[in-house]
Amino acid sequence: MKTYPLELTVFLCGASLMILELAGSRVLAPYIGTSTIVWTSLIGIILGALSLGYYVGGKMADAQTRAGKLAIIILCAAFFVLLIILLNQPVLIFITAASRNIYLGAVVATIILFALPSFLLGIVSPYAVRLKLNDLQTSGRAVGNLYAVSTIGSIAGTFAAGFFLIPFLGTMNILYLIAALLVLASLLIFPKKFFSVRLVFILILLALIIFFLVKNAHADTTKSIDTDSQYNRILISRGIDPASKRPILRLTTDPIGTQSAMFLDRDNELVNQYAKYYRLADVVNPSIASALMIGGAAYSYPKDFLRNHGDAKIDVVEIDPEMTALAKKYFNFPDDSRLTTYNEDARVFLNQNQKKYGAIYVDAFTSHLSIPYQLTTVEAVQEIYNSLDDNGAAVINLISALQGEQSEFFRAELATYKAVFPKVLVFQVYNIDSCRTQNIIILAEKNPAAPVLQSYRADFYTMLQNEYQVPVKNDLPILTDDYAPVDYYTMNLF
Repeated sequence: MKTYPLELTVFLCGASLMILELAGSRVLAPYIGTSTIVWTSLIGIILGALSLGYYVGGKMADAQTRAGKLAIIILCAAFFVLLIILLNQPVLIFITAASRNIYLGAVVATIILFALPSFLLGIVSPYAVRLKLNDLQTSGRAVGNLYAVSTIGSIAGTFAAGFFLIPFLGTMNILYLIAALLVLASLLIFPKKFFSVRLVFILILLALIIFFLVKNAHADTTKSIDTDSQYNRILISRGIDPASKRPILRLTTDPIGTQSAMFLDRDNELVNQYAKYYRLADVVNPSIASALMIGGAAYSYPKDFLRNHGDAKIDVVEIDPEMTALAKKYFNFPDDSRLTTYNEDARVFLNQNQKKYGAIYVDAFTSHLSIPYQLTTVEAVQEIYNSLDDNGAAVINLISALQGEQSEFFRAELATYKAVFPKVLVFQVYNIDSCRTQNIIILAEKNPAAPVLQSYRADFYTMLQNEYQVPVKNDLPILTDDYAPVDYYTMNLF
């Protein structure tokens, strides 16, 4: 067997596997989320499938070693990658409808969609090693070289996917690319005498690729937009607001919630009820001159802030530049010198910030199922406290329950804010059972001598009436950079 075609084949297969694993998180995100649970399932199942592939590949290589057989295995892997494109949506819709258990859903979805191609790619390395072995005296070097090439391919695939492919190609196009790479890898080692078999496989794969490309070309983009950024898989779609019955445009990154929304008939009001509670900062500090928003998404509240605060300025920290670009393209992003955007991690921003704000609004979610833990810890809360002026207030949106088994995240976060701020109030956005998951607002005031909140404005008065004054159990440790089991707490919500 010629050395370089075989090694290039192993390189391409190693790269394809890692690209598949990273793209897999984007396939699952709209239906299962992007939490640690999803990543654990992907890594665990793919490693398990690879291990089985190594075992089976070793046995197959000992029984019979033919380059054509390995080429067919790689072609089959390409075929199953294309099937992910065809099957991912119906499979994920069925799984999420059948069970709301995130652990079970992530594991089952990963097995159905990613186990088979991973298993087939696991066969490649031991089979290729057997093809390469000619001399027992150099067998160690041969095995080492081949596994080194495979690992280098995996490294190249990891950096290519994370730095370039996901933000620029999109998830489905990446899957097409993986299939094409695997077809190329198989062609490198397919014997010429099996030309007819090779041609049949290639024609089938090309037909499937053309079918999917034509299908995507005729997709109705006026109804929805599905795009990938470096940080999120972002879905934009039209709908009807159930409360007002007005048409809306919404932005989501997960299967459960809406991260931002805008009225389409007239962009003059906030769609999401919880966002209106950010206005409570005006009751605490009526003369806000400068504010900070952590988590911009489609910039719903920053637009509202500019509408209602005269000459006041607002800084927005949004980690994802693509979110900002989409807000400019679809969500009436304001061309206003009073608005400044920082596309960076909010914790990094807070650590380096020297400005003082009259209000800080926190609405940072990777998805409803995943919260950036580094923004929930006592160290982060201390930075928020330090960034406020003497009469400033922080308003934080949480997804949790107020009482019961599903309230762990709220209880831990409340304890964390109380460890830093002298005055902390809690508001429930919806008047529902306190044991049910909902939006919860924490209002943290820096001034310990601040008066009791009151207002004669009807909208403020209604929100103030929703202050939650029932005692909350203080039975969980505060969250720290060293210990913050946020994903565990939030998984219990669903």
